[in-house]
Amino acid sequence: MSSETGSHNVPDENLPAEPGSAGHGAHDPVIAEDPFKDPGIPPHEDRIQDIDERAAKRSERVVAMLFTLSMVATIGFIASYVIFPVDQIRYIFPLGHISTLNFALGMTLGIALFCIGAAAVHWSRTLMSGHEYVQERHPIAATPETKSEALAQFALGASESGLGRRKLIRNTMFGALALVPLSGVMLLRDLGPLPEDKLFHTMWRKGLLLVNQNTGEPLRPEDVTVGSLTFAKPEGLEEDSHDFHREIAKAALMIVRLEPNDIKDKQQLDWSHEGIVAFSKICTHVGCPVSLYEQQTHHVLCPCHQSTFDLSDGARVIFGPAGHPLPQLEISVNKDGFLEAQGDFAEPVGPSFWERG
Repeated sequence: MSSETGSHNVPDENLPAEPGSAGHGAHDPVIAEDPFKDPGIPPHEDRIQDIDERAAKRSERVVAMLFTLSMVATIGFIASYVIFPVDQIRYIFPLGHISTLNFALGMTLGIALFCIGAAAVHWSRTLMSGHEYVQERHPIAATPETKSEALAQFALGASESGLGRRKLIRNTMFGALALVPLSGVMLLRDLGPLPEDKLFHTMWRKGLLLVNQNTGEPLRPEDVTVGSLTFAKPEGLEEDSHDFHREIAKAALMIVRLEPNDIKDKQQLDWSHEGIVAFSKICTHVGCPVSLYEQQTHHVLCPCHQSTFDLSDGARVIFGPAGHPLPQLEISVNKDGFLEAQGDFAEPVGPSFWERG
């Protein structure tokens, strides 16, 4: 019993002594590991490209292929402007009905930029120097020695990148970077129309009949009653035509018959026929279709932003953000008794633009 009891009092040499026990002083501090200790960097491991030139050549070809693919995609971006019309719509599963031009531009430009980025990342991870360097923190203001060291490091990095030695990568990278900015040049086309007078004119010309937009029949004066509002389009503009939406956006008319005595503007009276006046339907604020007519006041209201025009006074703006009156179309009656235009609008229709102010 005494031996067994004694055996419990013999400390195990393999177990650490508890603080304050015979193995430690009663007042010895507990040593804790510094949580902010610099762990250092692991030993450097060479990449396969560092020890096998064949692997390095493979990586070089991959980088060059990505740069070349970027060049091809950029050329495809430019070609898309020539091949695809602006208003062509196609069904592309699973995207649905989208603009062919927008789809082609987005895909080609995205591939061009992605390939340049992917090539740069693959190049840096496989072929540039992979050694780790430790640099101690230094004051913000660089000393002359630091500047000299930075220039030396830059020269060393340029040398280790292999840009001068690996001409295939260098030449394809320069080609890709030189072609990508051309995409921005092509985008300048969408800043506005070419230097032409497209915004100043519509398809209205002398002798064109005013056609009821709902029935498709030419309008006679007796078809337009006092207080009514009729929408018209130019003769020959069919809804299934290629240019319908572009032309109707500029040439749409609203026809109103007023009492001649109610017309305040003399030119407006001269351009009318028996009180029938024809004004552009396109609001001069942001181009919404004006469609609400107040018979008693002869006012028309744009439903988008509530611009209000007085048709008895040259369609001048009496309320709202519109900046110009609605342009009037001069009309008369031909020998067959149909309403016809006497020319185009005297001023551009729709919102203001940089040349109109």
